[in-house]
Amino acid sequence: MSRARRSFSPELLARLQGMPVKTALDLLGLYWKPDPDFKPVKNYETERLYVSIGGGVVELLVTGPKWYDSRTEKGGGGAIDLTMHLFRLDFVSAVKRLQSVLGQTA
Repeated sequence: MSRARRSFSPELLARLQGMPVKTALDLLGLYWKPDPDFKPVKNYETERLYVSIGGGVVELLVTGPKWYDSRTEKGGGGAIDLTMHLFRLDFVSAVKRLQSVLGQTA
């Protein structure tokens, strides 16, 4: 018995991949705040954000949809990678989580 493969629409994936980090954090319902004392070195648009999750704090360097967790030395781009990292989810679970909260706000 074969299962039909279901996939996510290219439009949804493109929307999530291009989503700014702050928008993704808001969408996921996470509390975050910028570091007012941070001075970017390479790109003047880069910000340092502190994100509260699971009783702890994650420090992210953010430029648009790109992010870097300076404590774990891991980074990525877009809402999918960010959701996978913060919630320790696989790709499909991360997209489904984002899709469910997008459905509530759309």
